[in-house]
Amino acid sequence: MEGNNGSSSENSSRPPIPLSASTTTTSCRQCFSIDRVPVNCKKTLVRHQSLVKTKTLDISVKPQLGAENHDADFIPIIRSGAWADIGFRSSMEDVYICADNFMSDYGLKNAIDGPNSFYGVFDGHGGKHAADFACYHLPRFIAEDEDFPMEVERVVASAFLQTDSAFAKACSLDAALASGTTALAALVVGRLLVVANAGDCRAVLCRRGNAIDMSNDHKPMCSKERKRIEASGGYIYDGYLNGLLNVARALGDWHMEGLKGNGSDGGPLSAEPELMTRQLTEEDEFLIIGCDGIWDVFRSQNAVDFARRRLQEHNDPVMCSKDLVDEALKRKSGDNLAVIVVSFQSEPPRNLVAPRPRVHRSISAEGLRELQSFLDDLAK
Repeated sequence: MEGNNGSSSENSSRPPIPLSASTTTTSCRQCFSIDRVPVNCKKTLVRHQSLVKTKTLDISVKPQLGAENHDADFIPIIRSGAWADIGFRSSMEDVYICADNFMSDYGLKNAIDGPNSFYGVFDGHGGKHAADFACYHLPRFIAEDEDFPMEVERVVASAFLQTDSAFAKACSLDAALASGTTALAALVVGRLLVVANAGDCRAVLCRRGNAIDMSNDHKPMCSKERKRIEASGGYIYDGYLNGLLNVARALGDWHMEGLKGNGSDGGPLSAEPELMTRQLTEEDEFLIIGCDGIWDVFRSQNAVDFARRRLQEHNDPVMCSKDLVDEALKRKSGDNLAVIVVSFQSEPPRNLVAPRPRVHRSISAEGLRELQSFLDDLAK
């Protein structure tokens, strides 16, 4: 599969092709898993009537990290690559999408000057249908919202919930689609980086060699998630949500009784994403986005250190993504693997020169006496 895997700026310039569309269409790009087969999605969007007009959501957005006043003239130079592998599983349920020129790819007429990119990883469970559906529809809900790109955070959060509701409608029409998926989306609009996460995929920013988590893993045992789950009438058994799922947030899973609420009531399994934002500076080097199979064997800083060394060697996001997947396999990750590396610089990461510590030396009383004796002898 090596020759068919990977995604980069050079080969990732078109939006996904639904299976029902002609494979010769040139105005679309694909969502990919290990086999890079076009996703099995409907050609047209499936919407509830309540989704025709997007409402403003009460979504809390974390403030950007740090309060440093960096050079506002910095413009990220976007290069991306991705890699996926079935790993030791019998089926592949991870899907990813890279769109370095998001607004152009999805036909937005009000495209802005400067970077405008979209990246997503989707880790399916109970089948691949939900992951394929989200990979195809989520970016379209974003692109079709009239408030994009002026209100990026609200639009992205709304798109997650719209995708979840649309998939519920699709499953009601075809029960064979029943499945679920975690989802993580990252957008770069100008200097603004927005990461939206629902589940246990993870995004990690490398800032001058330091790992900055741009998402939290939504596990049922996390105190914040546990409180929300119990307040929604759910429970945790042996680390699993209602004894069924090992994630606290996901899209889909409408077929599982007691996980998703009806209407505005909500349920213990939430599709609402947690958002983090950051204004990129010249110190921000690259972003790693990976499904949980990567993070089962990598800590955030460890992944950044590993990727940074590889980028210093070859400066290729595709090869770096493959290196991360290969290393995860060597470390015996037992899950499907999918990772995206997004570089914000044209040059490879610089070598970091650690400041020389000031060494505080001391001398013993005996040493002082010997020194004084030596000086006295010189004075004679």
